Amino acid sequence: QVQLVESGGGLVQAGGSLRLSCAASGTIFRIANMGWYRQAPGKQRELVARIDSGGSTYYGDSVKARFTISGDNAKNTVYLQMNSLKPEDTTVYYCNAYLQNFRGWDSYWGQGTQVTVSA
Repeated sequence: QVQLVESGGGLVQAGGSLRLSCAASGTIFRIANMGWYRQAPGKQRELVARIDSGGSTYYGDSVKARFTISGDNAKNTVYLQMNSLKPEDTTVYYCNAYLQNFRGWDSYWGQGTQVTVSA
């Protein structure tokens, strides 16, 4: 069984910072990429940031220059440093990993962590 455990969400004032962490555990052969998505009520889930095993990063347009994703391959962990937070960043953030285990390649999701930015 693969589990993604997220931490670091919470309440912060506009302009503040938060750091999210996501650790993948279980029987994992390889991880192709890990990332963060978010989904506001009534909207589609959108990419926040993703990092692949080679270190290449990708960001959603709304978070570029404010958020930074990094990873620790040895720990199967990804981090999301969120700076200059805005009220519109308020929503649930989900960790995702595309990885290989006994079942082959598949996409896994964490249960989500709430980020709330007050005006």
